[in-house]
Amino acid sequence: MVSDGFPCIHYGELYTHYGVWASKAKSFVDNELASKLRVANHGDVVIVAAGETIEDIGNGTAWLGKSDAVIHDACFSYKSKLDPKYVSHFLRTSLFKGQIKKSISSGKISAINADGLSKAKIPIPYPDDLEKSLEIQSEIVRILDAFSARAAELAAELAAEITARKKQYKYYRDQLLSFEEREVEWKALGELGEFIRGRRFTKNDYVGEGISAIHYGEIYTRYGVWTDRAFSRVRSDMADSLRFAEPGDVLITGVGETVEDVGKSVAWIGSEKVAIHDDSYAFRHSMNPKFISYAMQTASFIDEKAKHVSRGKVNRLLINGIAKVRIPIPFPGDIEKSLAEQSRIVAILDKFDTLTNSISEDLPREIELRQKQYEYYRDLLFNFPRPKVAA
Repeated sequence: MVSDGFPCIHYGELYTHYGVWASKAKSFVDNELASKLRVANHGDVVIVAAGETIEDIGNGTAWLGKSDAVIHDACFSYKSKLDPKYVSHFLRTSLFKGQIKKSISSGKISAINADGLSKAKIPIPYPDDLEKSLEIQSEIVRILDAFSARAAELAAELAAEITARKKQYKYYRDQLLSFEEREVEWKALGELGEFIRGRRFTKNDYVGEGISAIHYGEIYTRYGVWTDRAFSRVRSDMADSLRFAEPGDVLITGVGETVEDVGKSVAWIGSEKVAIHDDSYAFRHSMNPKFISYAMQTASFIDEKAKHVSRGKVNRLLINGIAKVRIPIPFPGDIEKSLAEQSRIVAILDKFDTLTNSISEDLPREIELRQKQYEYYRDLLFNFPRPKVAA
């Protein structure tokens, strides 16, 4: 592939990039190479014939580009007098997928040949009247295009809503923890507690039942601001070789692929000890653990933390670096009043965090339901009455 040249369609792009139809190619090949390859003409349907899953195979894209497009050898170009978008919509139905399933060869890569595809039947409205048939096909395409466009529009709107709510949450969290015009003292973490580095365990040590453990990578991939349960377990016979976080400790990552990942925290508020990996630290202190973890998510903390990260193939943050990063302490001269204020702020942020996470879970579910609704009506539109067979 080259940055500019003759339009081409790779089989993998048919289930990652292209939809029901396309008029512009994502990729290109050299013109000399293109002259030796097979092409899809305007109005052809490009069908993917190989994939990692059986569900991928058979998906089609109507090629409506002004010029021809080279196709990969794991694709077929289907030519017919039918409306190409009508064919392409049909290729995504359960009616079609059910027909070709028995013709797909399974293996590391599943595939179907031209003979397997050619046996599948497609419903043709008014088969003896081409003009009327194309009118009906066009109307079905119009309905499905409108439905899929609305589904895509809704998905974009919901994604924008999630992004907006997350930005709003971050803004108010950072504002709450900036303590503008309020009694506060900024103190380095090293002045507020101690750091305990974990000890190594590997994937081979994981078991279904055993000692609760948190791997450093899970802190920025699976956990939020706080947790009261661990997703992983390691062997019970490792107990003497491990180090543990106590309830109320804040767990901090020591390495990561990005600066944002390094120093990511989660407050451990479980009822028991939890084993921690040697690329993470347990920060032991006398403050509200969720308050500390929230403070460590703010833009100001991330900016200050970044100054102490040693960058390389793997970014790293050592104890003497993270110990210098400061967080705000409300009412520093009155422990009782300070803890009460920390708890008040945590209660506000917990509600906001719950609301944001709820929206992030509910909106994708809504998108999925709309997609299923579209697929249901699409299959219904293609489910023409079958002719009765004479006895």
